[in-house]
Amino acid sequence: MSENTSKSRIIFAKNLRKLRLEKKISQEDLADSANLHRTYIGSVERGERNISIDNMERLATALDCTIADLLSEELEELEELTDKETLENLFFYVRKYQRF
Repeated sequence: MSENTSKSRIIFAKNLRKLRLEKKISQEDLADSANLHRTYIGSVERGERNISIDNMERLATALDCTIADLLSEELEELEELTDKETLENLFFYVRKYQRF
């Protein structure tokens, strides 16, 4: 994220990633549920996109939350994932996609 990235965009990006990982949803699956492209999800999570309200709503609906949840500073301030949680999430996706 650049210096010029707005605080709201950073909060949205972090919360989107946090909620997606908590629900153990891949970027690809979230994109499918929200009818968006998978690379778009990654760019939103990195804070590279000035996302529209319509796409915010699509993502919130796909994550079963509200736009307000995705913009909440309180959610963003929750603890970061531990290394163990990060690895568990990674292995979840590795096992899931090894089946194909």
